[in-house]
Amino acid sequence: MVRVLTYLAAALLSTVASQASAQVADYKPVTEQMLENPDPADWLMLSRTFNQNRHSPLNQINKGNVGQLRMAWTRGLPAGTQQSTPIVYRGVMYFNVPGGSVQAINATNGDLIWEYVRDYPKEVNPLTARSKNLGIFEDMIYFGAPDGFLVALDATTGKVRWQTKVDDGGITAGGILVADGKVMTNRTCMNRGREHCFIAAHDARTGKEVWKFYTTAAPGEPAGDSWGKVPVEKRSASPWGLPGSYDPKRRTTYWGVANPDPYTRLRRHGSHDGVSFAAPADAYSNSTVAIDIATGKLRWYYQQLPGDDWDADHNQERLLMRLRVNPDPKHVKWIATDVPRNQEREVVVTVGEGGGLFVVDRDTGKFLWAHPFPYDNPDLNMNEINLETGQTHVNVEKLFKKDGDKILGCFHNTRSLWAIAYHPDKNALYVPFQDQCLSMVANEKSKLGWGPRTSVMRPGIDPNKFMNLARIDLSTGEMKVLHSQPQASQGSALVTNGDLIFWGDQNRRFRAFDADSGQLLWETIVGGMVMTSTITYSVNGRQYVAITTGEGISVSGGPLALTQKSMPRAVRGHNSLVVFALPEK
Repeated sequence: MVRVLTYLAAALLSTVASQASAQVADYKPVTEQMLENPDPADWLMLSRTFNQNRHSPLNQINKGNVGQLRMAWTRGLPAGTQQSTPIVYRGVMYFNVPGGSVQAINATNGDLIWEYVRDYPKEVNPLTARSKNLGIFEDMIYFGAPDGFLVALDATTGKVRWQTKVDDGGITAGGILVADGKVMTNRTCMNRGREHCFIAAHDARTGKEVWKFYTTAAPGEPAGDSWGKVPVEKRSASPWGLPGSYDPKRRTTYWGVANPDPYTRLRRHGSHDGVSFAAPADAYSNSTVAIDIATGKLRWYYQQLPGDDWDADHNQERLLMRLRVNPDPKHVKWIATDVPRNQEREVVVTVGEGGGLFVVDRDTGKFLWAHPFPYDNPDLNMNEINLETGQTHVNVEKLFKKDGDKILGCFHNTRSLWAIAYHPDKNALYVPFQDQCLSMVANEKSKLGWGPRTSVMRPGIDPNKFMNLARIDLSTGEMKVLHSQPQASQGSALVTNGDLIFWGDQNRRFRAFDADSGQLLWETIVGGMVMTSTITYSVNGRQYVAITTGEGISVSGGPLALTQKSMPRAVRGHNSLVVFALPEK
């Protein structure tokens, strides 16, 4: 049974109402044009815009006054996993509530307008739901429920408009992108087989399936033979990470795909050389896929890491931008031989969880340039790119050759689930990253092919510089570290036209930095770990900055975060929304 709840008073928090007693007033439908060019006051998707740049034109809060920033309001949240980013439209905030529900609240004070609560089957644990974001279009809010349903809610009341069974629950790990009248979702399918590994598009008005794109190549498709002897039905690679981007001019959507399963070549193919050392191998794992939004057909793909052996995901957002391609060999390791210099190109940029910064052409997927991220290192998992073809190669020295082999490989979860930000006026990319590698043992008896394994600091680094905030010049490729600290972070970066970078960490610190110099301009302490989420919006001319505190399923409970003496023990189980603004005049 599906119900809509409202809280009538603090004493009635557990009372179930049969219908909403409040609703959003003066609602105006969200159009496709609004999604393409959103009002600076709104935050309509995970990183605000289709290009996933995570840049806000708002500048009321700026370098000159950010020191006056104060908490405007806060709202406690129930128990459960918290990895979501709110959306805001015309003064109303909509967000995934830990525990598998949805709330609409007044974005100026946190007061509840409506709540949607769903009854789940006994075999579904909504406390582990970790959807990245909601979607919005016309007068509906879109929610990926932990029981595998895509649910459309009335934006004004929270009542169900339609619901469609999409999968068996994998949707709850992914995100949502609404574009071209379609609701696109990604999901986890760990070691489940090809039929569970897909990106889906549903009609935004009716919930009818429009297309599915399967994220492992089958015979007859590009790179369909890259899985060696693995039967097509057993090919598995999850598109579970951050949602994709969309180019309305090209009518193309760009997504990232994670590692193949099981994790090791030994477990997948029976030997470390069971598939090619060079791309393509196990396509479309660890790849950028460009998909025709009308048909769901593949336009091109580019594989960042062929035949992964370490769970080194490349499933983060694909940022779209126009920039002058002029990489400096002093700062960039791999530059395509036939790319004209100082030529403006429309490109796709990505930084992988397992390391590596890649820039490819948006029309064709042609390789332009790439660099090890965050640093060049002999333990890299991908250590060669053919500069004529763009073909990537694994580091053969780091492959597991036999059962029981122990490998130290770099990098690992260096920029996990948090989103990065790009300032177009500065041509600068801002990336929070962990200087972290992986110690892993091959174990063919385990389902995924490993055990034990653990995150480790990159050997030889200063423990006080484990977590960092980098600024990368996308003209030259030069990277400068603006800030370093020992404490880990899962906070997303946010850049604004106030020339500010906002970013929070697992040590309860939320900060604002000068976007040019990296100077710390403001800092506050909140009740728990800052998780992804960082956004800004405006209501009635007042700019707000919002974060959530909470805990991820694995990222905030990793060995480094909990055992390193240089890192204070994290506050766990504290879920809340915290919103800041300048003092009212």
